[in-house]
Amino acid sequence: MSGLWFLLGGLVVVAAIVFWHAGQVVRRRKGLRALRLSGEQRALVIGNFPLWEEIPEEIRLETEGWMQVFIAEKSFEACGGLEVVTEEMQLAIAAPACLLIARRPQDYYERLRSILVYPDAFRVKDEWGEEGVNLGESWGTGSVVLAWQSVKMGDANPEDGLNVVLHEFAHQIDQEDGAADGVPELEEMSDYGKWSRAFLPAYDAFCERVNAGKRSVLDDYGAESPAEFFAVATETFFERAKGLKREEPEIFAELVKFYGMDPSGW
Repeated sequence: MSGLWFLLGGLVVVAAIVFWHAGQVVRRRKGLRALRLSGEQRALVIGNFPLWEEIPEEIRLETEGWMQVFIAEKSFEACGGLEVVTEEMQLAIAAPACLLIARRPQDYYERLRSILVYPDAFRVKDEWGEEGVNLGESWGTGSVVLAWQSVKMGDANPEDGLNVVLHEFAHQIDQEDGAADGVPELEEMSDYGKWSRAFLPAYDAFCERVNAGKRSVLDDYGAESPAEFFAVATETFFERAKGLKREEPEIFAELVKFYGMDPSGW
C-alpha cells in the first residue's frame, strides 16, 4: 500500500510540474505578444514583405505579437554556406508565417522546432530520405526549410500569388493534425463537411483545367495533391484575394473563416 501512495504522490508532483511549466509558457508568451516591432524592424519587414502595408492595423499589431513569440521560440539555422540568419531574414520569414496564425485559434506551430535557411535553391533529403532540389519544404517532423532568395522573391511581389513562406507554413498548419492531406484541423466537427464540399469538387475541377492546359488564378502546382492545393490556395488567398474570390467563391469563404480575415478588402 505504501508503494501505491508513493506512486500516486510522484504522479501528483509530475502533474504539478507540468501545469507549472505550462503556466510559465502562457505567461511568457503573453509578455512577448505585448511587445511591438521597432521602427527599424518595421522598415525591414516592409522592405521584404510589401503586403504588410496593406494589412489593417489591428491585424498587423496582432501579427507583430506572434512574431515576437515566433522569433523567441523557434530556432533559425543557417545552412548550405549561409553564414548567419540575420534579423532581416528572421523578420521576413516571421511576418508572413505569423500572419497566417494571427487570428486562428491554434497551438502556435507547436510541432515546429527549427527553420533551416539556405542562401538559394538547396539539395536536401526529405523526411523519407529522398533527395531533391527545392526552394522550400515543410516537414512534419518539426522543420521548415527555405531558400532565402526564394523568400525575397516571393515576398517582393505581393500580387503574383507565389510566396514560399505562406506556402510552406500553410503546410505546417495542415500537418498539425498529423496528416498532410489538405484538410487542416478545424474548430467544429461540422466544419469538416463544409470544408470538403468546398475543396473536393474545386480540386477535381482544378486538376481537369490544369490537364487541359487552362490557366486560373491558382498556380498549376496545386494540382500535385490536395495538400499542395491547400497551400497554393493559401498563397493566392493572401496575394490575389479578389481573383480567388471571383473564381473560387466557396474556397474563398472557407479560408476567410479559417484564417479569420478577408484580404479582398485590403
